[in-house]
Amino acid sequence: MAKPRVKVPKTAAAGEVVTIKSLIDHKMDSGQAKDKEGNLIPRKIINAFSATFNGVEVMSVKLEPAISTNPYFKFSFKVPETGDLVFKWVDDDGTVTEKTKTITVE
Repeated sequence: MAKPRVKVPKTAAAGEVVTIKSLIDHKMDSGQAKDKEGNLIPRKIINAFSATFNGVEVMSVKLEPAISTNPYFKFSFKVPETGDLVFKWVDDDGTVTEKTKTITVE
């Protein structure tokens, strides 16, 4: 799995709504394309993405083969307190990629 990239503010006011951006490099093989020899390339997609803040889910998506290469998600949520925002991508083969960013309430 490739390196995920996320954009999260380092600080926020309590109750402030912040915008979060995430992108992960991934080919997203749908299982319908063929290689040079004419054989089907096995499906290998990120099938789930979630974000939790201090253990509480703030965003969750189930993905299907029609999703584009390098999935990008942008969402907003209200920051209640200082804490960790944990991003999690799950691939068809069970590979899990996580990235954590801390938001400090000032």
